[in-house]
Amino acid sequence: MASCQHHKTLYSDYARPDSLGVPESLFRDTASLDGTLAADTANFGNLPWREVFTDPRLQALIERALEANTDLRKADLTIRQAEQGLKVARLAFLPQVAVSPQASVNSFDFGKAIATYNIPVQASWQADIFGTLRNARKQSEMTLYQTRAARQATQTGIICAVANLYYTLEMLDEQLATTRATADIWSKNVEAMEAMWQAGWTNAAAVSQTKANRLSILTGIPAMENSIRQVENSLCALMHETSHSIPRGVLADAHLPERLSAGVPLQLLQNRPDVRAAELQMAYAYYGVLGARGAFYPQLTLSGSAGWTNNAGVIVNPGKILLSAIGQLTQPLFAQGKLRANLELAKIQQEAAQIDFEQKLLTVGNEVNNALSDYQAAQARIGGHQTLLKELEKAVETTEFLFRTDTSASYLETLSAQQSLLQARLDLISAQFDKIQAAISLYQALGGGNN
Repeated sequence: MASCQHHKTLYSDYARPDSLGVPESLFRDTASLDGTLAADTANFGNLPWREVFTDPRLQALIERALEANTDLRKADLTIRQAEQGLKVARLAFLPQVAVSPQASVNSFDFGKAIATYNIPVQASWQADIFGTLRNARKQSEMTLYQTRAARQATQTGIICAVANLYYTLEMLDEQLATTRATADIWSKNVEAMEAMWQAGWTNAAAVSQTKANRLSILTGIPAMENSIRQVENSLCALMHETSHSIPRGVLADAHLPERLSAGVPLQLLQNRPDVRAAELQMAYAYYGVLGARGAFYPQLTLSGSAGWTNNAGVIVNPGKILLSAIGQLTQPLFAQGKLRANLELAKIQQEAAQIDFEQKLLTVGNEVNNALSDYQAAQARIGGHQTLLKELEKAVETTEFLFRTDTSASYLETLSAQQSLLQARLDLISAQFDKIQAAISLYQALGGGNN
């Protein structure tokens, strides 16, 4: 009865441990995000990437990247290697068949030479009584599943990286256009200040300060243009293409799902490929323990041969058929403690895999929490910057009106208000981009991009 119980254990399937060292909820808050609870089952990560990134230009770029990206192609080769490894493990259940012909010529005391030959076909088969081959095959399956999960993680990373770079370009375009428009305004301000100086309404220092502010704005334009080229180059590298200009839209037309929900921890387990890979490593270690236990039990090997020979104790011509069959049972008795050491090593690896899995869950929870927090912060910043922008636009209008109607008003107040207005516009663009970036990070943290 004890032997049967051990036999059943050696053939058991992996099951996730009942108790893990992580809380039931991986999320810090369950407060609503744009009216949707973070624990809502409508998981943002379940959306197909084409429903998240609806810009046709962006979709075309993502498709090109998924088709040609070198990291993704290498991941496909890794999967093919793992498939061959699994095939080898499955073929181990089949008998091994080989043919080994032999021939010799013998002469005793310079007598007549006698030729002998033996043409056997040999076969051997190991009966997997205690699951040794089965558990090795299970480990190969877990390795294959891990490579597929790694490939999915690579795909998700590529999708989100392309989206991030694409929206970065739109953000830089918006900042560049705003800066150029402001530079044009300051060029007019310089002309106005020079006219005022010639009329005696201001001094040379005010003119120089206006020129300095204009130059300060102009010097930022080449840096923005250089950043745009570098981002385009990075995007081309993801698509495995030589550097070229990237067609794109404008940031104001960027639309991502507004109602975001994080889902529940179980959905994280189903979606995140790195979480799946961590649990598959637990399963791999589990079958490693079973395999190490199976090594303590005997191995039954059946072998036989059939062939044609003229050497059956005496030389027989022509040759005759020779048949043989052997059954061999090998039970380890003394192996210098190697079997027990291998079992302890497998148990340690299993425990380490569970710790890694628990830590991976906590890391995933933090990534989701951070993305949600960044999204909420960016949303709040956008509201604040929009209000600030309205007030600064009013301030510019007011200072310009006062300068035209009140001779005691200084034009420097108008210039200062315009400088603050430029910075507010740039900050609003940055906040809008941060919101988009946080949504992309949340999508990636939830394991999006599976379909």
